[in-house]
Amino acid sequence: MLIKVLGSAAGGGLPQINCNCRNCVGARSGDPMLPRRTQSSLAVSGNGAAWTLLNASPDLRQQIAATPALWPAAAAGPRASPVAAVCLTNADVDHIAGLLSLREGIAFGLYAANSVLEALDANPIFKVLDRSIVATTTMPLDRELPIAGDLTVTAFAVPGKVALYLESGAADFGTRTGDTVGLKICEPRTGAAFFYIPGCAAVDAGLSSRVRGSPLVLFDGTLYTDDEMIVQGLSTKTGQRMGHIAMAGPHGSMAAFKPLGVRRRVFVHMNNSNPALRQGSPERAEVEGAGWEIAWDGMEIEL
Repeated sequence: MLIKVLGSAAGGGLPQINCNCRNCVGARSGDPMLPRRTQSSLAVSGNGAAWTLLNASPDLRQQIAATPALWPAAAAGPRASPVAAVCLTNADVDHIAGLLSLREGIAFGLYAANSVLEALDANPIFKVLDRSIVATTTMPLDRELPIAGDLTVTAFAVPGKVALYLESGAADFGTRTGDTVGLKICEPRTGAAFFYIPGCAAVDAGLSSRVRGSPLVLFDGTLYTDDEMIVQGLSTKTGQRMGHIAMAGPHGSMAAFKPLGVRRRVFVHMNNSNPALRQGSPERAEVEGAGWEIAWDGMEIEL
């Protein structure tokens, strides 16, 4: 099974077009310690011919153009694409906007929780996806489903929140179980498997039990500290308010994963404000010292 990191940043990418934080200024000026990053998405395949996308980034067209494995085969005819399925972890704009780049007659399977499919159906712009060739499938929680590339997917609920544009104003923001999910991707032929969890508000007992001892987890690395966007003057919201656990601190993801025996831990979906993005920074050193990797655009992992 081959995993390709198409984009490693959170919404807005690095640099974000309207941001003058230290990281964005550095990336914009060509600082080699801050390579540019597109918004979070993965591609995975067990056979190298058909590919499943895990989330559809707003930068998807650019990401496909940079990934030869996702180009149409020369002998495949006038219209073709190896992208055969898309699995969504939630309805966030940075995970669904790329679906609009798949509107040009591409036949694929679209897998998501029922609440996410409802959000797509409620927005008429997504009618540009030809439903005669784009088959939608509800991913029930904790049930294994076959997907393209000789793989299977199992969706499971993780602590999180509803997409920003769907917030109701209630204390729970209108969130229902399944509004944010993690994905377990398996290759039945070899038994290879990994977890993809790009959005998560807490590592609770259920999630800890699920990932314990696994060979690979790609996990939410949005913020280094819960209040970093407030401290940098970029937002009034904490990471928790946005549905993201911080990396650092006694209640952060690095501490939570420490006793779980996960063999390879990779941070994805990193916000432009995150100081661990800067190579050579104390924060990057702490992350790497704790046994974690920082994903980059174009990173490949083989299981």
